[in-house]
Amino acid sequence: HQRGGVFSMGTRVSYPEEVKLKAIEMRLAGVPVKEVMEELNIRNYTQLKTWMKWYRNGELHRLAQPVGKQYAFGKGPGYESETARLQAENRYLKQQVEVLKKY
Repeated sequence: HQRGGVFSMGTRVSYPEEVKLKAIEMRLAGVPVKEVMEELNIRNYTQLKTWMKWYRNGELHRLAQPVGKQYAFGKGPGYESETARLQAENRYLKQQVEVLKKY
């Protein structure tokens, strides 16, 4: 159980975007919730459900924002997380296409 990397605001934990995307990818790949939470050290099932919901609604941009902190444009995680998001989105869309091809 390592400290650091996750900034705690009170009892609220905010996870880096990479962790959220990884969690979503694992769930899409059929990894059980319990395993995803253990492997990525996610304490709260509700959060995982929320990320999945945003993801299904196409609101991936919300994953980039720590709870309660809206980044001003051009500040914040910036380029790297944008790239990570686009890569995850592309992977997802490719999977969707593969699924649709089967029908």
